[in-house]
Amino acid sequence: MSNTCDFQEPFDLFANWLEKAKELEPRDHNAMTVATTTTDGKPSARMVLLKDWDQDGFVFYTNFDSRKGQQLQNNMQAALLFHWKSMNRQIRIEGPVEVVSDELADDYFNSRPRDSRIGAWASQQSRPMEGRWVFEKEIAKYAAKYAVGDIPRPPHWSGFRVKPHFMEFWQDRKFRLHDRHIYLLNDEKNGWTKEVWFP
Repeated sequence: MSNTCDFQEPFDLFANWLEKAKELEPRDHNAMTVATTTTDGKPSARMVLLKDWDQDGFVFYTNFDSRKGQQLQNNMQAALLFHWKSMNRQIRIEGPVEVVSDELADDYFNSRPRDSRIGAWASQQSRPMEGRWVFEKEIAKYAAKYAVGDIPRPPHWSGFRVKPHFMEFWQDRKFRLHDRHIYLLNDEKNGWTKEVWFP
């Protein structure tokens, strides 16, 4: 495995670790925790899949009316966590959030399996339902409605991009003497400052 010290830019290191995770993780190497806050400041976290990333940030998609969608719209800040147990590594990312462009959301939505696109219309995500039959009834309704032709992206469904200001690359070591390499966005220098922290 590559030496963390070899990388001056966090995105190069992220690409290196993600590629290695793709080789070693049995399922969903792109799974990450997304942490948000409620309106009264309580933490809230869940697992989602990273769907796109570049130097502008890390993108995932959701229903805007869902719990995380509402929380992000109320406080456009988030933290991400990747944990790869097979590699004894994790990456923490923190920063402001923005909504992706309609073009990007449309492109990703149209790439999803048909049943997933139907599900985006049928699910009133994060809201109570009487039973599974209610959801299945909604699935049948939208499957009939969009039986022929394209399925448009619902207006309440899009993506968020987390724009990192902080990135930590954590490597497990024996006796809990771990490596922690920190990258902090430095607006004055228009680049990243690298630090090493005590474990």
